[in-house]
Amino acid sequence: MSLHLERVEWMPSPPLAPDDGPIDLSHLQRMTLGDAGLEQEVLAMFSAQSARILSEILGELTAMPAGRAAHAHTLKGSARAIGAFAVADAAARLETAFSADSDPSQPLAELGAAIAEARAAIDLILRRS
Repeated sequence: MSLHLERVEWMPSPPLAPDDGPIDLSHLQRMTLGDAGLEQEVLAMFSAQSARILSEILGELTAMPAGRAAHAHTLKGSARAIGAFAVADAAARLETAFSADSDPSQPLAELGAAIAEARAAIDLILRRS
């Protein structure tokens, strides 16, 4: 009996050093398989999600501290998926600060700045499309 094997194209890992911009467009294109409509959709979803999660983290600083690390973790994964590596790195630092029960003010400020930069870039990308 003969087996039929299909060759699966290799997909490279994210770059060790991301693009210069807040969104690694090459990574985004690989993750969306070059589908421009899908790129626009995931960018719009990430923009809304990142603003919502940041707002929830800020609200949880005093109200529900248990969910803070989980929110930072969710944002880290979403950011990595679209190539927003500065957001992902800042979210990882914030997640670590929350998990270690250390002062989150510096990583939280970095996350806010990275999200603002990524959302501004996303707005430009979506307006050009």
